[in-house]
Amino acid sequence: MVRRSRQRGSGRVDAPLPAFVERNIPYFDFCSEEQLQTIEAHVDWLLAEVGIEFRDDPKALAILRAGGVEVQGVTARFPDGLARQLCATIPSEFTQVARNPHKSVRIGGRNQVFAPAYGSPFIYDLDKGRRYGTIDDFNKLVKLVKDLPYLHHSGGVLVEPCDIPVNKRHLDMVYGHLRYSDKPLLGMITAKERAQDSIDMAKIVFGADFLQDNVVIMGNVNANSPMMIDKVASEAIQVYCGANQAIIVAPFILGGAMGPVTTPAGVAQALAEAMAAGAFSQLVRPGSAFVMGNFLSSMSLKSGAPTFGMPEPVMSNYMIGQLARRLGIPLRCGGSLTAAKICDAQAAYESADSMHATALAGANYVLHAAGWLEGGLSMGYEKLILDADRLGVYQRLLSGVTVDTNSLAPEAYKEVPAGGHFLGCSHTMANYETAFYDAQMSDSESFEQWQEKGSKSAAERAHERMKSMLDSYAMPAMDIAIEEALQDYVGRKKASVDDAWY
Repeated sequence: MVRRSRQRGSGRVDAPLPAFVERNIPYFDFCSEEQLQTIEAHVDWLLAEVGIEFRDDPKALAILRAGGVEVQGVTARFPDGLARQLCATIPSEFTQVARNPHKSVRIGGRNQVFAPAYGSPFIYDLDKGRRYGTIDDFNKLVKLVKDLPYLHHSGGVLVEPCDIPVNKRHLDMVYGHLRYSDKPLLGMITAKERAQDSIDMAKIVFGADFLQDNVVIMGNVNANSPMMIDKVASEAIQVYCGANQAIIVAPFILGGAMGPVTTPAGVAQALAEAMAAGAFSQLVRPGSAFVMGNFLSSMSLKSGAPTFGMPEPVMSNYMIGQLARRLGIPLRCGGSLTAAKICDAQAAYESADSMHATALAGANYVLHAAGWLEGGLSMGYEKLILDADRLGVYQRLLSGVTVDTNSLAPEAYKEVPAGGHFLGCSHTMANYETAFYDAQMSDSESFEQWQEKGSKSAAERAHERMKSMLDSYAMPAMDIAIEEALQDYVGRKKASVDDAWY
C-alpha cells in the first residue's frame, strides 16, 4: 500500500492508496449478445480454416502438434474449438509480486493496473526537445514512475537507451527497474537470450524457489499481425511461461494495413491471434499466467499514419473487453494514446478519449497509460506527469461511489439553515480532505492568481514537478548482497559478447 501525502493549510494528511484499482462500477457493454456470438463464430472460423503461422520456431510447431493442433508447414489450425478449450486453463486473475510486497498488483478479474508507455526510441522534454533516449533518461523515468502513485506498475522499455549496444541494453533496463523502483516490472523479450536474462535477474532478487510458485515478472510481446506468431513471440512465451512467469501477447493491428478496415473484422482477428498465443502458452505450461492484448488502431488511408482517440479504436476497446470477459482471460489495452508531438490540445483530447474507453471497457492491464506521444515514437517527461495525474481521476471513477449515512449527509441539513452554506459545517470538516480528487497538475485559481505565478502552461507546471520529483527521489532499499549479485550478473553477461548496434 503506497501512501498519498497532501498539504492542507499547515497540516499534512497521509491517506492510504491502493496498489491497483479494484473496479466497483459496471462495465460498458457495447455489443449485443447476437453480435458477440457472430464475432466468436468468425474467430473460430479464422482459427480452424485460415490458421495462424508460427514462423522460424520448429520447437513451437512440435509443441502445437503434440497438443492436437493441425500443423501444415508453419500454419497451425485449431479445429472444433480447440483454442478455447486450451485457453480454459489460463488463470482468470493472478498476482504479480513486487519487490515491495505492498505494491504487488492483482491482474485480471475486476482489477485494473496502470503502467507507463513502452518502447519509444525518442524522449521529449521542454528543456532539450525531441532526441534519442539514453540510459540516463531511462533511469530517470523509472524513478519518476516509482513515485507516481497512480501508476501501479514500473512498465518495461520506458524509452530505448540508444547509447547502450542493442544486445546489452536489456540488462541495463531490467537492472534499472529492479534497483531504482520497488514496483512490479516487465522484462525484455526481443530475443530468447534476453528474455532468459530477465528471468535470471528476477531470480537473483526474489529467489529461484519463489518464482516456482509466484509471478514476479511479465513479458510483453506483439503478434506479427496479420495471423502470425513469429519466433520472437513464440520463444518469449516459452521462456516466461516455462518459468511460471506471465506473458502478455498483443496483436498490433492498424486497420487497413495489418487487418481489414472494418472494426468487427479487426477485433475478430485480434481475438484469434491472441487466443492462438494463449492456447500455445498453455501447451508450454498449463495454468501459466497469460494476458490477452489488444492494440487496434485506425489509420489515415491518405498518408498511412496511425490515428488515435478516433471512434473505431474506442469501439474496439469496448468490444474486446466484452469478448475477453466471456473467455475469462485477463485483458491488456492501450491507454493515453495520441499522435500529437507535444503536450497540446490534440494530445489531451486524443489521450482522454483513448484512456476513457480503456478504463470503462475493463482492461485489466493498461500499458501506455502515461507518457505516450507521437504515436508511440516519443516518451514525454511532461506528458508522463500530466497523464499520471489524470489516472487518479480514473482510479476514483472506477472505484465507484459509497452510498451510506455519511455520504448522504443528513446531519449537515440539520446544521445548515436554508439559504446558508456548508463550508464550515461539521460534515464538511470531517470529509473535506478526501471528498474531491485533488488534481495537482490542474490550475483552478483565478486568472489573476495564475498570472501572478508566471502564467505557466500545464506542460510548464509538469516540467517543474518532474524536476522536483527527481530532486527528492529516494532509492528503495535493497540487500547489498543482492545488489552486488545483480551488478555481477550484468557485468559478466556484457563482457561475454561484443557490442552490437543493430
